[in-house]
Amino acid sequence: MVTLAEIVREEVTKYAGGGRGANIILFPLLDDVHQTYAVNAVDYPTRNDVAGVVVLARIVGDKVVIEEDTTDKKLVDALLQRGIPRDKIVLAYAGEPIPDAEQFELDG
Repeated sequence: MVTLAEIVREEVTKYAGGGRGANIILFPLLDDVHQTYAVNAVDYPTRNDVAGVVVLARIVGDKVVIEEDTTDKKLVDALLQRGIPRDKIVLAYAGEPIPDAEQFELDG
């Protein structure tokens, strides 16, 4: 049986495509220990400060928290197609509350 983390890893990796786009290189960043999966874009060959996170998702308990998604084909749709129920997907970038928010609160 395929795990939630495996599905998220597979779907996020697809956003890196062939690794190149219009004047950018796409790097998949896959952390199985922390169950955090992302694709980052870096300008290439000229650095014009257009680099950044394309998509970033992580597993928190039995939920997928999508922290960022700057794509026109949203990760949430790909996950739904793979059979992950919408109530197991948190769109943090859209303001939905994340299940482990207390660890990100600033002290004082």
